[in-house]
Amino acid sequence: MRAIRTRSQERIFNLLKTIKKGISAQDIYVELRNTNQSMGLATVYRSLEALKLEGMVQVRNLANGEALYSLAQQDKHHLTCLQCGVSILINQCPVHDLENQLESSHKFKVFYHTLEFFGLCSQCQVNQAPEIGQ
Repeated sequence: MRAIRTRSQERIFNLLKTIKKGISAQDIYVELRNTNQSMGLATVYRSLEALKLEGMVQVRNLANGEALYSLAQQDKHHLTCLQCGVSILINQCPVHDLENQLESSHKFKVFYHTLEFFGLCSQCQVNQAPEIGQ
């Protein structure tokens, strides 16, 4: 059964349907303001939290602490560089079997999961190599 959504939640949900990548709450606030659908930033955060609890929105926390929101359509996995912040989407998922086992053994409904590896991308490794030799 779908929860009853507020007008604010519907506006944010509809905006996220048009955006194919993660977006911060602040950027959602700006996008809505630019389309004359203005609402307070606190309302944006409350609406995102409600949509997340409903299983409709997922949040991805970056290494710098920024949270990016997107529709919870599929699991996403990333390699994230701690130096430059580049994020590389990876398609392999080693935890789907574990997810199924956990759902069964704990009677728990998983909406989505995230998997993120943090390190240095190839370009930052090259840039850092001269520093290591000194």
